[in-house]
Amino acid sequence: MKLIKNTLFLLMMSLFLTDMIVAQTVDSFIDKIYPELDGLYKHLHQNPELSLQEKETSARIAKELRALGYEVTENIGGYGVVGMFKNGPGPVLLIRSDMDALPMEEKTGLPYASVKKGISNDGKDTFITHSCGHDIHMTVFVGTAKMMMEYKNSWRGTLLMVGQPAEENGMGAWNMMNDGLYKRFPHPDYAIALHDDPFLPAGMLGYKEGALMAGVDMMNVTVNGVGAHGAAPHTGIDPIVLSAQMIQAYQTIVSRRIAPMEPAVVTVGSIHGGSVHNIIPDQVVMQLTLRSYSMDVREEMISSVKRISENLAIAAGVPENKMPTYWIREPHTPALLNDSKLTRQMVEVFKKNIGEDKVVEVKAQMIGEDFSRFGMQERNIPITMFYLGASDPEFLKEAKEKGLEIPGLHSPFFAPLPEPTIKTGIKAMSLFAMDILKNQDVMMDQKK
Repeated sequence: MKLIKNTLFLLMMSLFLTDMIVAQTVDSFIDKIYPELDGLYKHLHQNPELSLQEKETSARIAKELRALGYEVTENIGGYGVVGMFKNGPGPVLLIRSDMDALPMEEKTGLPYASVKKGISNDGKDTFITHSCGHDIHMTVFVGTAKMMMEYKNSWRGTLLMVGQPAEENGMGAWNMMNDGLYKRFPHPDYAIALHDDPFLPAGMLGYKEGALMAGVDMMNVTVNGVGAHGAAPHTGIDPIVLSAQMIQAYQTIVSRRIAPMEPAVVTVGSIHGGSVHNIIPDQVVMQLTLRSYSMDVREEMISSVKRISENLAIAAGVPENKMPTYWIREPHTPALLNDSKLTRQMVEVFKKNIGEDKVVEVKAQMIGEDFSRFGMQERNIPITMFYLGASDPEFLKEAKEKGLEIPGLHSPFFAPLPEPTIKTGIKAMSLFAMDILKNQDVMMDQKK
């Protein structure tokens, strides 16, 4: 018994001393590696690739991980990359970064702005840019991979560094899981990630327990009618008028079918029908986005869209063989729900090492993120994502004082402030990861 107590005491002292050493040296190490990371960031920014096309990007991430000593596997679920490092017994931690860019033109005017063009997945010519900040994510990811190797004596367990393709179209995590991610590699005990935030100053971190981002469905409603001459509407059934009635009625789904305390969104983002002024078409296609935090709410929204559409079609006299038809994109994006216990652990690490004044609670948003899928497989695991402040603090201050618009994610004017953003992200992610992989109490709880 005395030997066990002495061993535990030595272990606790070792962890305490390790904490002190890491805290004293981490900033200087990040400063040391930053110049090469700055080069990586600008390379990624100037060479963006669209969802499902991340061939060169994934190869660069694989090269970086391989050079650090990770066991690298490429082409998982498309261009997915996994760098694995086994560092003794302990939990399995997954750290994820997305890699894809957007089909839009950058208008920041930065000297390293993207001018790249390509072909979208629907065959259209397009500009390409990282206006969602996935280049920031990847740079922090590589910096974290370096940190975890530099301080490998301070943690134990298995680290899975996952570069995920196709986040923007919601396909990436789904494809990686379908390609056996959790069967080909150790099943994680935890998964963590970050997302840059243009509304937080660089150097700040945002967190939230529970719901952070919404579940997202893309739904098409095809409204069938009976075509006719525009001068003789009584001889047909006008699907344009019918679609207008449906759109109005959809607005009652959230206000009258969903409980007031449940967040939900039904948006009709696109309507296509007709060709010229004087022809009533026989078909209209509407494209909807449905967003919520609950599977029950999701099902209620989908069933309500169908019920409203069909009953209004019947009221308009649409024959039974021309009832509305529906298409829902699969996979849908599940809601991102941060594990409370893991998030509280994260906040404690951030406040201790980054500063209490640099850590703020944020509000949930109705945007989507397929990182949620990493916690929703055969064995559910705790996951959490935090927000990384990315904008120039002076610009944000001026914008607030003068009422200026702040370019958000997917804006052509979104321009992160690289150095403080990347450095803060590396420090936060690395110290959180090391805390997970050395915390004996959490490890024992997970194994029970």
